[in-house]
Amino acid sequence: MSATASWQPQEEGFNEICGLLEQHISPTSDKTQIWQQLQHYSQFPDFNNYLAFILARAEGKSVEIRQAAGLLLKNNLRNVFKSMAPSYQQYIKSELLPCLGAAERHIRATAGTIISVIVQQVEVIGWPELLQALVNCLDSNDLNHMEGAMDSLSKICEDSPQVLDSDVPGLDERPINILLPRLLQFFQSPHASLRKLALGCINQYIMLLPSALLVSMDQYLQGLFALANDPTADVRKLVCAAFVQLIEVRPSFLEPHLRNVIEYMLQVNKDNDDEVALEACEFWSAYCDAQLPIQSLRDFLPRLIPVLLSNMAYAEDDESLVDAEEDESLPDRDQDLRPRFHSSRFHGSDNAEDDDDVVNVWNLRKCSAAALDVLSNVFGDEILPMLMPVVQAKLSSTDDLAWKEREAAVLALGAVAEGCINGLYPHLSEIVAFLTPLLDDKFPLIRSISCWTLSRFSKFIVQGIGSHNGHEQFDKVLMGLLRRILDTNKRVQEAACSAFATLEEEAAEELAPRLETILQHLICAFGKYQKRNLRIVYDAIGTLADAVGGELNQPVYLDILMPPLIAKWQQLSNTDKDLFPLLECLTSIAQALGTGFSQFAPPVFQRCISIIQTQQVAKVDPVTAGVQYDKEFTVCSLDLLSGLAEGLGSGIESLVSQSSLRDLLLQCCMDDAQDVRQSAFALLGDLARVCPVHLHPCLSEFLDAAAKQLNPPKLKESVSVANNACWAIGELALKVRQEVSPIVMTVISCLVPILQHGEVGINKSLVENSAITLGRLAWVCPEVVSPHMEHFMRPWCSALSMIRDDVEKEDAFRGLCAMVRANPSGALNSLVFMCKAIASWHEIRSEELHNEVCQVLHGYKQMLRNGAWEQCMSALEPPVKDKLSKYQV
Repeated sequence: MSATASWQPQEEGFNEICGLLEQHISPTSDKTQIWQQLQHYSQFPDFNNYLAFILARAEGKSVEIRQAAGLLLKNNLRNVFKSMAPSYQQYIKSELLPCLGAAERHIRATAGTIISVIVQQVEVIGWPELLQALVNCLDSNDLNHMEGAMDSLSKICEDSPQVLDSDVPGLDERPINILLPRLLQFFQSPHASLRKLALGCINQYIMLLPSALLVSMDQYLQGLFALANDPTADVRKLVCAAFVQLIEVRPSFLEPHLRNVIEYMLQVNKDNDDEVALEACEFWSAYCDAQLPIQSLRDFLPRLIPVLLSNMAYAEDDESLVDAEEDESLPDRDQDLRPRFHSSRFHGSDNAEDDDDVVNVWNLRKCSAAALDVLSNVFGDEILPMLMPVVQAKLSSTDDLAWKEREAAVLALGAVAEGCINGLYPHLSEIVAFLTPLLDDKFPLIRSISCWTLSRFSKFIVQGIGSHNGHEQFDKVLMGLLRRILDTNKRVQEAACSAFATLEEEAAEELAPRLETILQHLICAFGKYQKRNLRIVYDAIGTLADAVGGELNQPVYLDILMPPLIAKWQQLSNTDKDLFPLLECLTSIAQALGTGFSQFAPPVFQRCISIIQTQQVAKVDPVTAGVQYDKEFTVCSLDLLSGLAEGLGSGIESLVSQSSLRDLLLQCCMDDAQDVRQSAFALLGDLARVCPVHLHPCLSEFLDAAAKQLNPPKLKESVSVANNACWAIGELALKVRQEVSPIVMTVISCLVPILQHGEVGINKSLVENSAITLGRLAWVCPEVVSPHMEHFMRPWCSALSMIRDDVEKEDAFRGLCAMVRANPSGALNSLVFMCKAIASWHEIRSEELHNEVCQVLHGYKQMLRNGAWEQCMSALEPPVKDKLSKYQV
């Protein structure tokens, strides 16, 4: 099969491949075998030519076979197009272009998809004939040709819009400049398909805003207004999407038309087509985020809020209505078990928790509630007079048929709980008194939404504990949620457990008097829940441990809590993913119990080690290990070991000394996966604090591995790993002192750029940890660090002044004092910054450090003669000077 300019298929090959494709699309065939045969054919260099020929020219074959050939061709070309013989590339391109006008819509659409895949790889310059062919089709007035070209263009605009907005050698202007006027023309087409495709194409450019679109913005906006009431729902949906994107990207374009746009969005928010209404509903949150004049929206609130409320009732076809009937005795289906994501351990101030709810379906009901939430945060109590009469009317209807209206009213109360709290707070006891009985409503979805809405008020319910009847109110809510945790309906169990976890976080030590009752309920749920909700119980137990801490460390509580957890622990195998939430839960318990966890620690510790060992083997050789590698087992085990180190303190030493943890940990610190390294360095820092002696034999390897994470390429890749590695270096330095000296300069040379670019969007926690670690290294090796101090004093002092008072800040200032003693002139040019850093303390608890800081300031005052000290002081703001007065300078 030689590559010639006029390639022709052999009949035998053509028939064999068509036969295979026919089997490939037959529902009864053996897919694996056919796949292997297709793989075999793909070894032939002209296999893709056959596929192109079948798609474009096999008139006698069914459309399904031709389409299957095209889809296979698309997948192949993603990987091999660039490495094909140029004559074959040319053959495939030349066969695709006529398909744009094929009589069969499926053939046109498949060709369009393949064209987009090729354009992603060679761009317009690599296929000069394409642009002309598209323009000819668009100008042809033949519906098939126009639709084929538009369909192909819409895929190119979606997959690689920047390709059309680039200069192309040999062309006077960018492709988008040639195409855009034609797309705008199609807004007026009598064919809905062309209006929809043209609008979809241009919408892809709102984010990029090429100059061609900027110049035509007025025409585009006029086109949007003309299509606003299009009879086709898909077109109306794209008009709404355009307004939402414009208000996010360039709100100034809409400002002259704001009232008209808001009026339109309000109308379309009531569209009969739910998807159009949903797209319109996104507008309200986008508007509030866009910093546009609030007054324009304020005038529409009396009409908007009732629309949002009516859209918050469950739609007849909402899948939740079916789920809501699920009794706890029905086993979970596989699709009910959402993937879970363990977030690795992180040392620092701003590790945001991910919301677990991302997998749920977004719909008009949720979008309307989210919009109401945002509006309540912008307008506050202003919206209550418009909202509350409608909510109260809905709540007062006791008719069974109106349950969805009641449910929506409870959802609305929860949505505005934060934004309107000032106006609602005086009525909080009435609201709670009203919601609590709804926890026992006969409709499960009313029970579940009442759990959520109460949890939205939990912060204020806890704040009110000290006031009149506040304790009684808190107790009612607490007991009400505990009852619902034992509901027979899965949906209610889930809502109650999540709401209870929120209440726990707010209530913290207030839970102590009720601990026994709480544990009894949670453990009872633990015994009866199905797999999916069991994860939420683990979370509620873990949150409880975090909330009450050492209070949990009493035999009466441990006797309720630990036996079921240990039984579950023994029942699950080392490869069962249900271990993850249990490992996380035990991590919180170990940290809360402190040394009280000692009695449970040995088997837990051993098992973590053996899970990590098995996973290390599985990574290289799954057959020997007998399991497939899954890094999450390693991450969760490392995090639980960190929890043990934090809880047991030096009590973990005997366990570490008899294990292979040190070598395993070193491997994990050098792992390819970021989250494994992130947790490994967190554990390294925790072990450095409590039993550094066992890390000692591999000290230089650990320090090297940690220092590597701070190199710019690694740093860009994962800030969280760098953050933990940086913290671990500081913890090790405190314990091994001078022995860190070989890596000190390597680390410092990485930390200085982080501090210098601290303002430019680098993670706040990493900047803090860098400042502290630099200080700790300076404290233990001042003679190594101090000669270089003038290079970093300013950014370092700026970072130190942002850190809150704690022992880590004390360590950093010990480093500052040690450096100044070793090289006083090194800080002369940054004295103002140093004074600001010292003034950032509320008070230095350590008397010894306080005296050292006094000595440093007095030293400079004596050193700077002839008014130089006074000049330095005059550069400081009055509050800073006031703070320095406590050091008698």
